[in-house]
Amino acid sequence: MSTPDVVIVGGGIGGLSTAFALSRLGLRVRVLEQAKQFGEVGAGIQLAPNCTRILNDYGLLDEAKARGVVPDRMVMRDAVDGSELTSLDLRDLELEYGFPYLVIHRSDLHALFLDACRDAEVELLTEQRVVSYAQDTGKATATTQAGADHEANIVIAADGLHSVARKLFVDDQPVSSAYVAYRGTVPIAEVDRPVDLSEVVVYVGPRCHFVHYGLRGGDLLNQVAVFESPKARAGLDDWGTPDELDTAFSQTCDFVQQRLPHMWRDKWWRMYDRDPIDTWVDGRVALLGDAAHPPLQYMAQGAIMAIEDGWVLAEHVRRLRTADGVVDWTGALAAYEAVRPQHCRRVVLTARVWGELWHLDGIRRAQRNALLRKRSVGDYSFTDWVYGPTALFPEDEPAMFESIPLASADRMTDG
Repeated sequence: MSTPDVVIVGGGIGGLSTAFALSRLGLRVRVLEQAKQFGEVGAGIQLAPNCTRILNDYGLLDEAKARGVVPDRMVMRDAVDGSELTSLDLRDLELEYGFPYLVIHRSDLHALFLDACRDAEVELLTEQRVVSYAQDTGKATATTQAGADHEANIVIAADGLHSVARKLFVDDQPVSSAYVAYRGTVPIAEVDRPVDLSEVVVYVGPRCHFVHYGLRGGDLLNQVAVFESPKARAGLDDWGTPDELDTAFSQTCDFVQQRLPHMWRDKWWRMYDRDPIDTWVDGRVALLGDAAHPPLQYMAQGAIMAIEDGWVLAEHVRRLRTADGVVDWTGALAAYEAVRPQHCRRVVLTARVWGELWHLDGIRRAQRNALLRKRSVGDYSFTDWVYGPTALFPEDEPAMFESIPLASADRMTDG
């Protein structure tokens, strides 16, 4: 094998999208995937305008839209009484940000990037479990369990939540939220009551929430049920069992309870993130995607942040490449690290707070509902910081939204 310009460890959405972004510049890219074949586990994924803007830049947006669904509305409902709390007009959102809000099956998005990488002649290797990293002047090496050394100008570790490379930067562990997710993607023909597939809907309830939306042109209904597991919080091994699922949603509205029997009940997932870190680059080795910033799912930005990481890195490589093709890799990695940790820290920490907001009970639930009902449909003050153009430099990062105290809902009532 010839020596590539870039080695990427991990063949998920982050790794493949980055490989494609760099290959578009004419660079030789090798992707190392530890599984026997490239593939993606999971169900639906939401792609906000900050991601579809990048897909458009890559020439992949039309194909993504053909494989997914472009919904009309995003709706938040109270899971207990089913009432609407607030919404986004996603057609108007597209006008606001210039690009659509798209929902797609995770495996379809992964396949889109895999096909693009193959067309771009990215070198794609499977059964490559990377166990260590090394570097010397101007080069970095990823070494596999089988003893193979993969050397390049830079090595990008996109190896997920349990990243081996992250240990080069920090001695930390994934943080458990004690929340558990069940999924239940079913053919729409098998759904026993009408569901509006023009909407992305989340029902928020006490220590639980339920999400549904259409996939694959409306042929599939994607459903996700998430709840706090008492056994997980207590540190027990048999956490998240179906009886806990049913108990967690026992006080929710009829629609949600009628969907629970259709969830996959033989497998469930624990929800983890990690505390943010600011150092993602060590010489010629860099973290990307969940290896750097795994979030909780509440902002639907996990895969998007990984795609943004690759786009930002590629843009800095383009900017710092001479006419004869020589890349200032040190400069490109420094520019990447100067901007991405700042943004991703915001998302990871906001997702934690957003999850707390979704799962309130008692008076705080009533306060939340009152504030959400007051929100104007056309108010984008809470999305501008994340749905706008991806920042290339720290000074381009937009200001965060101003949070509204829950107690202010009481003043609205008193007035």
